[in-house]
Amino acid sequence: MTAAPSYTPARTLDGAGVTALVILGGSGNLTHTKLGPALFSLYRKGRLPANVRIVGVARDEMSSDEFRDWLRGGIGDAATWEWDEFALRLSYAPADVTNADALAAIGRHIADLTPGEGGELNCLYYLALAPGLYEPAITALAGAAMAGDGPGWRRVVIEKPFGSDVRSARRLNEHIHSVFREEQVYRIDHYLGKETVQNLLVFRFANAIFEPVWNRNYIEQMQITVAEDVLVGERGEYYDRAGVLKDMFQNHLLQLLALVAMDPPYAYTADALRNEKVKALSSVRRLSLREVSRNLVIGQYEGYHWEPGVAPGSQTPTYAALRLFVDNWRWQGVPFYLRSGKGMARKTTEMTIQFRSPPHMLFPVPDGASIPGNTLSICIQPNEGIHLEFQSKVPDAGLGMKSVALEFEYDEGFAGIALPDAYERLLLDVLSGDASLFTRSDEIELAWSIIDPIVDGLDLPGAPSPYRYLPGMDGPPGGAELLANHGHRWLPGCAEAR
Repeated sequence: MTAAPSYTPARTLDGAGVTALVILGGSGNLTHTKLGPALFSLYRKGRLPANVRIVGVARDEMSSDEFRDWLRGGIGDAATWEWDEFALRLSYAPADVTNADALAAIGRHIADLTPGEGGELNCLYYLALAPGLYEPAITALAGAAMAGDGPGWRRVVIEKPFGSDVRSARRLNEHIHSVFREEQVYRIDHYLGKETVQNLLVFRFANAIFEPVWNRNYIEQMQITVAEDVLVGERGEYYDRAGVLKDMFQNHLLQLLALVAMDPPYAYTADALRNEKVKALSSVRRLSLREVSRNLVIGQYEGYHWEPGVAPGSQTPTYAALRLFVDNWRWQGVPFYLRSGKGMARKTTEMTIQFRSPPHMLFPVPDGASIPGNTLSICIQPNEGIHLEFQSKVPDAGLGMKSVALEFEYDEGFAGIALPDAYERLLLDVLSGDASLFTRSDEIELAWSIIDPIVDGLDLPGAPSPYRYLPGMDGPPGGAELLANHGHRWLPGCAEAR
């Protein structure tokens, strides 16, 4: 399958002045494993601003040369001359990111890096910090006079988790908005930077054949799976407070639901796209405490209590399967099944859409048999692609039929073009001021308003305990029973397509 040339050229950022990308938490794992490699890859492709300066800030004592060597260790193989050029743009300054005086010194450090450049100074603050440091770091940026408009723009990137419930999320939003305007704030969910997630929008809205059937009249059910084959490991202390519903459903899964359920925006702009996502999330039926047990199954893998940081006897779920409905004209009555878990049989992120069976079957089928509806699988990771299953006649077998697939996979459709890491796309978008793939404040609060009643229901007396399952399974049997009780089953999706 040969892909046509792209209609959209890669963006190269340029302009007068200097862009300072300040990573607060610059000595952490996120900087080493994600941000450093993504920024270097963008530099090699010529997509960073010409006069970019990247400054790591953290409490750890480290020289700029040590910071460069440490980042180099996370890059892997690279041409020495390219790295040497890139490294000239890197520096490090030890500082307490919650102290305004310390951050004011960082501001002077940035000014010292750019003598005589002239023009504007654009500043991007990336909060690669523990969530508890978001508010004090933003307060310190304000106290250091680094947040207000100057010559040039100011933007801030905030990682998940964004709050722990709707109240804390709203409080954090209010605090951020006391310092930064909403258009300056970029709440990052790296799933939205994956190529196949973005391709979902192109698939739906750049092709005329799908949108007419993208509704309750033709679709029987939607399934969204984000499965991890790893265990909690060193994240035990955080995970035991959050659990799978807060860790995965509130952000990743509900963001994917919003993209697959939303109506077409009038244009591909940040506000238009996010307005439609907000409408979709607003339409999701909130479960009452009584309804939680009928629409939710939770599980916990065997051995979870032995993980470091996990409380003895903890009932925190590491697996959940959830049935939701989107109560609007397009989706009324269509179940959306969401599931995620640790220690699953395989790592995958996928959406599977099952269409309705033909209303009348013309062709002979065995007694008691039925022809399944077509399925469309959107495979986000690890093998990115799209697979449509449909019925075809078996040669030399009368009117015998067989399910066959129409497939597209990135590694075949765009041979020679490596898929970038999601952070590459998202960092480029922030630098260019495109907030389309970032979460707006009302989206965050709506997502929490969906998850909070479910989490609260699990704290009530008599709430079900998690089913146990062995690592390497597809979750507990109860996850399959949730669907079977409503005449459905988990579809093999991308696993069968491969």
